[in-house]
Amino acid sequence: MDRQEIKELVKKKYSEIALQETETSCCSSGCCSSEVYNIMSEDYSQVEGYNSDADLGLGCGLPTEFARIEKGDTVVDLGSGAGNDCFVARAETGEEGRVIGVDFSPEMITKAKSNAEKREFTNVNFRLGDIENMPVGGNFADVVISNCVLNLLPLKDKIFKEIFRVLKPGGTFCVSDIVIEGELPQTLREAAEMYVGCVAGAIPKNEYMVNIYSAGFSNVKIQKEKMIIIPDEILAKYLTEEELEKFKNSKLKILSITVTGEKSKEGCNCSSGCC
Repeated sequence: MDRQEIKELVKKKYSEIALQETETSCCSSGCCSSEVYNIMSEDYSQVEGYNSDADLGLGCGLPTEFARIEKGDTVVDLGSGAGNDCFVARAETGEEGRVIGVDFSPEMITKAKSNAEKREFTNVNFRLGDIENMPVGGNFADVVISNCVLNLLPLKDKIFKEIFRVLKPGGTFCVSDIVIEGELPQTLREAAEMYVGCVAGAIPKNEYMVNIYSAGFSNVKIQKEKMIIIPDEILAKYLTEEELEKFKNSKLKILSITVTGEKSKEGCNCSSGCC
């Protein structure tokens, strides 16, 4: 698939998920584990601001945990889905702050807006847009967050440059995402469900970190890392018995990482190449 086909595939799948009734999808409880995109989510149940009907179980971390959001901050959430991380961010930034979610699925935007309206949140807004070209001005946000989204899109280096652009000098980002160490089998890399499930689009961890530094960020740190184990019953849909055994015995690691970084108060450090 080319880059545009990949984006259309992801948009179609996540639009379908948005149209599911939360009560029947039950993803936040883990009962959707037959889908690869539901095996990675964190437990939000004890987090202030959490709303179960806005949680579709599509994340791989808890980016607000390390985002250092302060009262009155302006926060942008990339790939905001039904609004879960936006509502958690709102609990931290308070009524005096502002939270903007960006998503390229019209169905997700509709669902998120409905969730915000039900809660009468006037300082949480959602914008339809592509995070490779964000509908957000430069030097706008104090904090940018994202949860298991960047791996879905082809131009990860461009996304980090966009994050750098929209952050104010001194602003920070916190992103939870999927990366790999080793090489995925060809059949998994070509499987559409593995792509929308955040696996096939994952790039090597070292390459991911290079993209962050190349965008101009400093004080970059992996705050949390965990192994993602794909159940055999899912892998068996794509791999032969022999391939499955080889996969399990390989040194391949599929990892969820939560990364933070800062845009210096002086703006771009030209030695990084971001100028």
